[in-house]
Amino acid sequence: MSSTLPPLDADTPRKLLLAASTGGHIAQLVRLAPGLGATDDSLWISFDSPQTRSLLAGRRTLMVPYIRPRDWKSTAEAYRLIRKAVAQESFEAAVSTGAALALAALPAARLAGTPTLYIESVSRVQGPSLSGRILYGVRGAEMRSQHRSWATGRWGVHPSVLETFTTTQREVDSDRPLKIFVTLGTIEGYRFDSLVDAVLATGLAGPETTWQLGYTDRADDLPGRAVSQMDAEDFNRTAREADVVITHSGVGTILGMLEMGIYPVAVVRRSARKEHVDDHQEQIAALINESGIGSAVEADGLTADILRDAATHAIRIDSDGVPELADLGSGRS
Repeated sequence: MSSTLPPLDADTPRKLLLAASTGGHIAQLVRLAPGLGATDDSLWISFDSPQTRSLLAGRRTLMVPYIRPRDWKSTAEAYRLIRKAVAQESFEAAVSTGAALALAALPAARLAGTPTLYIESVSRVQGPSLSGRILYGVRGAEMRSQHRSWATGRWGVHPSVLETFTTTQREVDSDRPLKIFVTLGTIEGYRFDSLVDAVLATGLAGPETTWQLGYTDRADDLPGRAVSQMDAEDFNRTAREADVVITHSGVGTILGMLEMGIYPVAVVRRSARKEHVDDHQEQIAALINESGIGSAVEADGLTADILRDAATHAIRIDSDGVPELADLGSGRS
């Protein structure tokens, strides 16, 4: 098979290998896949979670063991499993939106002679992630950024998954307490107590508040309903019924909110508080504020007024698909 990436667009159906870690990475790839021409017999590779089971329902999947940030041993194990998969069937191209899973999937596909494409997460506003830098350095794939501002050298430009969303107004009943949904994300091993404390400090949390806490085990001291994780049906229903949704500034959750017409309040995780491996969430927060499609703040900047204002906004999707994609076969690898 040729290692030259063919044109990938919605008008040319192709059997693809599509690999992304859970969270924002897989959410972006699902949204981008129709514009890449992904057919029903394409193979999706990710980690098993309620989110991936929901997003990939009805699709062909290969679930590999979870890879923690910078966990090279698990990356190597995923590589072994993916190498076995690509040895058993052919794909016209392999595409990944990161994170560590890209370092397993794209080299495995490339070694099998499959053309490869890496699309950096939209959350990387100022430059590429560690995975992106590694793949760029080893020339492991054709490289694409969703931000023209730093697409230089061998980085081409890919349309942003956020381009189709705009903000509109909605009415909210001011005579009753706000129904609040707080979702902290489910990244393993990272708590987000500062967000929980910030929500409590607003004085708006109460019996109608729902908390999805992930690894922040605070259920016993919170008002309302508190769980560690929800299945997709419960999560989506709770989000749609809420007056305001407060989330960590993770692109996957934010993208999910936008697609449900929800104007999110996003709070940044900080590495100094051991809430994430780095501070990349500040980049997506800045992008959300610049685009006006949500309200993004630091934990100590969350106020009752911000939540009340967010409840008066909603999101409109201006098209029923992703932006038109350029001929990706002409890019640089």
